[in-house]
Amino acid sequence: MHPLIYWSSIFALSCFVIGLVLSSYRLATGPTAADRVLALDTMYSMGLLALLALGIRFDSRLYFDMALLIGLFGFVGSAAMAKFLLRGEVIEP
Repeated sequence: MHPLIYWSSIFALSCFVIGLVLSSYRLATGPTAADRVLALDTMYSMGLLALLALGIRFDSRLYFDMALLIGLFGFVGSAAMAKFLLRGEVIEP
């Protein structure tokens, strides 16, 4: 592996971990439910990006597949939570 890719992946992973820590703090102490939803959305985005950086670093396609699943489930979860906050129910009768 080229040293530039090695060190840039370490830097990217450390930035994503810092973002995850800050988002988890906001998730725990957010004053409103909307802040908590945004923090959760940011956390799944940071996890997705961390998996992509790990996939580049270890040259494995499995990480990219996991990132795709996290992106899909994160989007569906965010949409359901936004609908719940707007209307008070996820599935309408």
